[in-house]
Amino acid sequence: MTASTDTRILDLFGIDLPIIQAPMAGATTPEMVVAVSEAGGLGSLPAAQYTAAEFRAAVETVRAGTAKPFNLNFFCHAVPAPDPARQAAWLARLAPYYEAAGLDPAEAGAGSGRAPFDDAFCRIVEEVRPAVVSFHFGLPDAALLARVKACGARVISSATTVAEARWLAERGVDAVIAMGLEAGGHRGNFLTHDMASQVGTMALVPQVVDAVGVPVIAAGGIADARGVRAAFMLGAAAVQVGTAYLFTPEAGISSLHRAALGRAAEEGTALTNLFTGRPARGVMNRLMREAGPLSDAAPAFPTAGGALAPLRRHAEGLGRDDFTNLWSGQAAPLAEPMGAADLTRRLAQTAA
Repeated sequence: MTASTDTRILDLFGIDLPIIQAPMAGATTPEMVVAVSEAGGLGSLPAAQYTAAEFRAAVETVRAGTAKPFNLNFFCHAVPAPDPARQAAWLARLAPYYEAAGLDPAEAGAGSGRAPFDDAFCRIVEEVRPAVVSFHFGLPDAALLARVKACGARVISSATTVAEARWLAERGVDAVIAMGLEAGGHRGNFLTHDMASQVGTMALVPQVVDAVGVPVIAAGGIADARGVRAAFMLGAAAVQVGTAYLFTPEAGISSLHRAALGRAAEEGTALTNLFTGRPARGVMNRLMREAGPLSDAAPAFPTAGGALAPLRRHAEGLGRDDFTNLWSGQAAPLAEPMGAADLTRRLAQTAA
């Protein structure tokens, strides 16, 4: 039994515990997804940093590890048109770092790195027929969305404002993820890019609950049972937890990232667009302090990372995270190292 009396998410997804592991591109592994789903929650596999072939292989690993429901997650961004002038200006902004490291700016790449939902990914959804499909940055076009629904998947997406929640509900999502400002990683905003308009979880969740008729999943600042209980008190039917799962052995993050998570209480986190071109929350590091953390110079998402790649490789080779995206939510200091399955059960059971 849990503290939530709203069982709609459990019934919709066919899961036992109202705990959803956030899909964290680059950090979530198939092993994490399996562990969470086997424990009774909803494991989520992100597609954004896979090719379609790589994603299919990862999904097969998940299916081999569990027969329980899981979620496949996709980005819905539009691929930006080439902008050589802006890329050149960004590279010029980074030139002093290249010079100090003795690197040639010609080594910079295109820096896409994150694939949007398209026909190839949709075909995988149609083949796999997952229990849940989630989207970030809104929803795909109507034709692709119709294909996802036709295969029987429940559809959810992130909202960072009440207006976004209403927009999603009007387009037929089965549940809305109310993503508070505290959440780590990329903001799910899509109707506004004004970060000053973003809302904290405590204020956002009850407003979204009041605004839409579908169940609401709370996300942002939830890393222990106290956060789970608070979300349920605010009207959420489930919680989505991300940063706490970065402390599990199943997380596919570097030792530098793990060390940064341990420093989050002292160094703090901030929203930054420097690493990808879109606001995302991470632990403060050198680049964020000196060039941002938010800068109009950063090229459009997801192309900003290409110019940083040589700098990142060089710094990481020296054991430094100066140019590494260290995604983390504000509740990182509340998280405790443990296995993903144990974390899932503890979040649910101790919230009762």
